Amino acid sequence: MPVPIRRLCVALTLCCALLAGTTACGNGADTSTNTTKATAAAAAREAATPVPSTSAERQKFAKTRFVANAGLAAGATYQWIVKPWKAGKFKKGAKGRKLALVKAGLAGAFAYNRLKAAQKNAKGDPLLSKALAPLSAGIDSLKNLPAKLRKGDGNAVNSFDDVINQVKDAGKSAGAPVKNQVPSASQLSKG
Repeated sequence: MPVPIRRLCVALTLCCALLAGTTACGNGADTSTNTTKATAAAAAREAATPVPSTSAERQKFAKTRFVANAGLAAGATYQWIVKPWKAGKFKKGAKGRKLALVKAGLAGAFAYNRLKAAQKNAKGDPLLSKALAPLSAGIDSLKNLPAKLRKGDGNAVNSFDDVINQVKDAGKSAGAPVKNQVPSASQLSKG
């Protein structure tokens, strides 16, 4: 495929300008290309190095991330676990039971993942860290929810709801109130 002449002229002009600029910037001393490359590499590293945030910013972002993750976990739990359970969708012989169990299993895995992320975020804030410390065993116990739901264990839903409410209360006491945010189907499937 032929290249238009105008593009070739522009490319040639830019190359000449860059070449003239690099030779004009020389100080007349004998410099090697290795030191020039090393200097350019060092400048690129400095420009690419992220500037660390202050401890106050880290704490603020930790609270924000905590609220988002805990809110998504609470929304998924309520929408796809608590509401169907109250409607009797998990009982044997109920219409739509299999679909409700699949959704509840996905929601349970998603909520567990988001609660673990919220727990990790809470470590960036001293108040949240203290408030969530006693809840780590409760969060870890939520791994087995799908198996308990399949067996028809109604206490599994109650324990999941209780842990979510305890996380919400801990966030509220630390100045980070959590509101339910129902995740989209794509968020739910990604985990």
